[in-house]
Amino acid sequence: MTLDARRTALWHAMGLGPLWHPRDATVDAVAAPVTAGPTAPTASTAVIEPASPAAIAVPVAARAPASDATTAALDWPELEQAVAACTACGLCRSRRQTVFGVGNVRAEWMLIGEAPGAEEDARGEPFVGQAGKLLDNMLASVGLSRDGEDPRRSVYIANVLKCRPPGNRNPEPAEVAQCEPFLKRQLALVQPRLVLVMGRFAAQSLLGTDASIASLRGRVHQVQIDGRQVPVVVTYHPAYLLRNLADKAKSWADLCLAKAVAAGRTS
Repeated sequence: MTLDARRTALWHAMGLGPLWHPRDATVDAVAAPVTAGPTAPTASTAVIEPASPAAIAVPVAARAPASDATTAALDWPELEQAVAACTACGLCRSRRQTVFGVGNVRAEWMLIGEAPGAEEDARGEPFVGQAGKLLDNMLASVGLSRDGEDPRRSVYIANVLKCRPPGNRNPEPAEVAQCEPFLKRQLALVQPRLVLVMGRFAAQSLLGTDASIASLRGRVHQVQIDGRQVPVVVTYHPAYLLRNLADKAKSWADLCLAKAVAAGRTS
């Protein structure tokens, strides 16, 4: 099967049909969706503070609530343990389990979603169920996978919140604030080349803005991770796309933009 045929099959698996056919495989294919705004970031640059070498002393089990100081020096096992033991907000009383993250911890792409849903809460993994299948198909359409071993062709996925809000309600500001140090540390450990943010709450949390997702997508933002500027592309959450099929074309444009940025073809 040719590359074009494989892409077409993937687009059909995503329910995209001809809507998602790019004009060609070059960066020109992403130029049109971006013309509504400059490629240079206009939103304020978000800052992920560097790890503090002095923040080592407190055992993981004693950390509640989370803070930048206590998470900054944690390695992957310690960080996952800290998340699992967290009781800093009321979400710990209704969760089945925490949802830490999944994927290649050396991936060049890091994907950030909003909060676990019912299926994620049951399985302990972000983006499962129908939204997860759509996300996997979207990633495959640009040559990426959550299960890949090659950092250039794999992703690491995490959520802003590590616990499911009851009834899948919107995250509350205090809950986002309690989980923020965990996400900061995940970003610092992965050191991604590019961050793809999915959903309004995730975008607003990471970029420190209250702007709409419509105004944030289609251009490149920046986040500072340990003193390094990392490009951020905003797109719709897969669960939203399942309810709003017409916007799949916009998400395809966002993916193409992200791929071009990661390849260094635009900024």
